[in-house]
Amino acid sequence: MKRKIYLYDTTLRDGAQAEGISYSLKDKIRIAKKLDEFGIQFIEGGWPYSSPKEKEFFDYFKRHKLKKAKLVSFGSTIYPKTSAQKDKNLLSLLRAETEYVTIFGKTWDFHIKEVLKTSLDENLRMIYDSISFLKKKKRIVFYDAEHFFDGYKSNPEYSLKTLKVAEEAGADTLIFCDTNGGTLTSELREIIKEVKDKVSVSLGIHTHNDCGLAVANSIIAIEEGCSQVQGTFNGYGERCGNADLTIIIPILKLKLNIDVISEENLKKLTEISHFISEVSNTKHMDNHPFVGRSAFAHKGGVHINAVVKNPRAYEHIEPKLVGNQRRLLVSELSGKTSIVVAAKELSYELEKKSPKAKKIYRLLQKLEKEGFQFEVADASFKLILEREFKKYKKFFQLLGFRVIIEKREDGNLISEATIKLKVQGKLRYTVSEGNGPVNALDNALREALLEFYPVLSSMHLSDFKVRVLDEEKGTAAKVRVLIESQDEEESWTTIGVSENIIEASWTALVDSVEYKLLKEIKKNK
Repeated sequence: MKRKIYLYDTTLRDGAQAEGISYSLKDKIRIAKKLDEFGIQFIEGGWPYSSPKEKEFFDYFKRHKLKKAKLVSFGSTIYPKTSAQKDKNLLSLLRAETEYVTIFGKTWDFHIKEVLKTSLDENLRMIYDSISFLKKKKRIVFYDAEHFFDGYKSNPEYSLKTLKVAEEAGADTLIFCDTNGGTLTSELREIIKEVKDKVSVSLGIHTHNDCGLAVANSIIAIEEGCSQVQGTFNGYGERCGNADLTIIIPILKLKLNIDVISEENLKKLTEISHFISEVSNTKHMDNHPFVGRSAFAHKGGVHINAVVKNPRAYEHIEPKLVGNQRRLLVSELSGKTSIVVAAKELSYELEKKSPKAKKIYRLLQKLEKEGFQFEVADASFKLILEREFKKYKKFFQLLGFRVIIEKREDGNLISEATIKLKVQGKLRYTVSEGNGPVNALDNALREALLEFYPVLSSMHLSDFKVRVLDEEKGTAAKVRVLIESQDEEESWTTIGVSENIIEASWTALVDSVEYKLLKEIKKNK
C-alpha cells in the first residue's frame, strides 16, 4: 500500500521570520492562494489576532475558502499557572475558526527551567490543558514538540513524557522539531527509531537548517515513519532557514516515488519558487537545487559534449519535470559545442569544424580575455551570433550621449542624461533625469525609442551588477556591468566591459533593448 505523506507549509509564519522578509496582507493572501493551487495540503497562516494584519488575514479566509488546502492557525501552549479557558492565545485560535490548529510546547528541560522558569510537572500540565481544551472545541490539533531532539538528548525520559501527555490530551499528530537545527542526521534517525513505537498517533517532522541538514533530516524522518513534513518554500526562515519544500517535494516524488503532488503540479515547482521569491522581495538563488537557474546549466566542454549526446550523463532528472530548463553555457571552457547548440536554438545551422564556428570561438576567446563573460549574459551572446550570421538589424544609431551628475547645495544628487540618436532616418534628441546615471540613460533611451518601438514599454530593468575586474589599477580599473531585463514572458541578461562604468553600462543597456526588439521581430514572423 502506498504511503500518504502530507505537506505542511509554514512560509507565512516561519518563513516570514527570515531576516529581510516582511509580508503585507496582500502578499500573504497571494502566497496562500498559490500554495493552494499548487497542491500543498496544510498552509500555516500564522498567529491569529497577534496584529491587525493577522486578524484581517484569517478573517479574509473565513469569507474566501481555499479550494483544497486546509488553513492552519498557530499558537503556543498556555503560560505557567494560567488556565486554558482564559488564555488569550488559545482563544484567538478559536476565533480564527480554522478546523486545524498547531500549538507548540516545551520538551527540553533546559528551556523549561531557564526560559519558562517553571517546573517540569507544570509544563506537562500546560501541554495537557492546552490540547484538551482545543479538542473539546472540536479542533484537529497538531502538536509541535519544540526542541524535541535537544530535549531527548538531555533527558530522554522527560521529553518522551511530554509526547505521551500530548497524546493523552488528544493531539492528532505529534511533530518532532529540530528547532535549533543542530541535530545530526544519524542522531535524528536513531532518536525517531527509539520513540516512534512508544506513541500511537501519527508523526511529523519540522527541521531548521543551521547545520545545512534540514532537508536530509526531513527525508530521513519520513523514511523512519513520519507522515507529515513541515517546511517553507525556498527554505526561508529564522537564522539559516527551514527545511526547503522546493527540494523535499521533488525528492519525495521523483526519488522515493511518494505521490505527494501531481505530475502536472510538479511542473509548476520552478514557477512557484520564483513567484514566492518575487513576493518576498528576495533574490532567487541561481544554484538552488531543482528550481535554480543554474540547476541544469552546463559549462565544461566535456559536460556539454556528453549532455548533447544524452542528458542523463550529467543530469539526475529531466529539468522539465520540475518546470526548469537545460542551459548550455557559452564560454571558452565549453568549446565550440556550446556555440553550435546556441546557433541551433536560433535556427542557424553551424558545423563544429566550420570556419565560421572557429571564427566565433576566436572572437569569444578574445572578448573573454577582455573581461566579457557570456555564460551569465546569454542575450549578448545571441546578438553576437545574429551579427555573425548577418541577420542583425541595427535599430538605431548613436550620435552621442552625455551624462551629468550634480550635487546640489541642499544635498540632493541629480543625474541627467542627454542622448542624440538617428532612428529610422529621423533625429531624436532627448533629455531625462534618473536616480543615477544608468537610470537616467535608460530613461532617455526609452523616451527616444518609444515612438518608433512602443513594445519597449513592456520591458524593464530588474537587476544591475558591477564588478571591478583588475582591482590593482584602482579607479582606472576595468569594470564588468551586467544588466538583467524582463518582460511578461522571460528575463535576459546583457553585458558591457570598459574602464568607464558609464560606457560599460551603455553597452549592456543597448544590448538589452536590441535583444527585446529582435525577439519581437522573430515572434511576429
